[in-house]
Amino acid sequence: MKQKNNGTWVSWNGNLKYNYTTKFDITTEDELKEVIANNEKIRFFGSKQSSADIAAGTDVLIDMTNYNKIVSYDYNKKTITVQSGLILSELLEAIESVGWCIPCLPDINTITIGGALATGTHGTSGKLLCEYMTECNLVLADGSIKKITEQDSLIDAVRVSLGMLGVMSTITFQCEPAYTLHVKERPESDSEWLPKIKSRLKEHDFLRILWLPHTDKGYVITGDKIDPKKEITENKGPNYLKHRRNTSKFLYKYSHKFPWITSIANKILAKAFFSAKKEHKGTLYQATVTKSRGSTLELAEWTIALDKFPEVFNELKTEINKWSNKSFIHIPMDVRFVYQDKSWLSYAYGHDTVTMGCVSRNAATADTYEAFKSIEKIFLKHGGRPHWGKRFSAKNAQLSKIYPKWDAFKEIREKLDPTNKFLNPYLTKLVAAKTLVNETAA
Repeated sequence: MKQKNNGTWVSWNGNLKYNYTTKFDITTEDELKEVIANNEKIRFFGSKQSSADIAAGTDVLIDMTNYNKIVSYDYNKKTITVQSGLILSELLEAIESVGWCIPCLPDINTITIGGALATGTHGTSGKLLCEYMTECNLVLADGSIKKITEQDSLIDAVRVSLGMLGVMSTITFQCEPAYTLHVKERPESDSEWLPKIKSRLKEHDFLRILWLPHTDKGYVITGDKIDPKKEITENKGPNYLKHRRNTSKFLYKYSHKFPWITSIANKILAKAFFSAKKEHKGTLYQATVTKSRGSTLELAEWTIALDKFPEVFNELKTEINKWSNKSFIHIPMDVRFVYQDKSWLSYAYGHDTVTMGCVSRNAATADTYEAFKSIEKIFLKHGGRPHWGKRFSAKNAQLSKIYPKWDAFKEIREKLDPTNKFLNPYLTKLVAAKTLVNETAA
């Protein structure tokens, strides 16, 4: 176990910075148990790609990125067990090599497994990634291990927990046979794609919409399972499409000073990069995962019940199209779909859900990006829920109204972590945790 003293932790986009007294680089479960047992306050991190302030802010930190081994396969059950610091790409490549898949994948593959589970990472047209977890070893505040299985009453609290109940050590995932998707992409007017959402969710195995603010258009991506041997006419679009990120960076360079530039830039980008029809095939992983963000950015994402989405979308569109405010949103806004589950802090608890991402390409000026505030206000008004790993300002008072099991989760958190060992200042405010005597003295 390596130890580094007196350093600075910096998030991937540079927006969050914290000095720390000690950082432990662990490689084994025993080391993880030891560090947790012997420290009063601790947080842990992987690839540092969260926009939410959840991974640092304590004197002692655990770097999980070298706790990254594949532990075992069960070929009869189609399960794989891994250490929580493993990068998602390595998990997905491992299961694809034996002919398996996890049916719902996030857009990027550069995050750690533990971070992806703790924050409720999801893909589209399936369930949250954590719903495919069948068991895990959870290291508790006293350094002991509690094995959580699907039969355990705690699993619905543990699946999405922001690391407030303990530290996930090893995790087992249920996989399915791999399949090939025939993916088609094309632009459509808002009046066309919006009313077709429910019918397309039934018709297709994969559905994603990249909405293009200030253009009245969306870029619709559908995928259908096919025989891997089936021939299709592949069309990846013009070669210049690969320059979209660099072009976006240039066009949005001064949009934090002159927000109205965004509307013009969006129209240019939509015409140049979201007007071509494309068609290709590949495994779920090959065909749908971006595999890189390419550049730093800042993200917010909100979710809403599927039945409420059209109303929320129309209100949002009306609001951001007003030239009287500064909520000009960089394209695209990523619209995806998650099926209901029973995990307490899941965005899809109790209902099928639509997720809508909001991105600022200028990460350094994200604090002045008015769109984040406008979107949060509208979604909260309709009972929307924030993505735990992305930017939002809602705290305990608002969250208790939109998560039916919020108070139950807080009770379990206090029971498993009575000294608030796993809380940093951000999480303390998030759950309105009681400040203990030793914390006040510190």
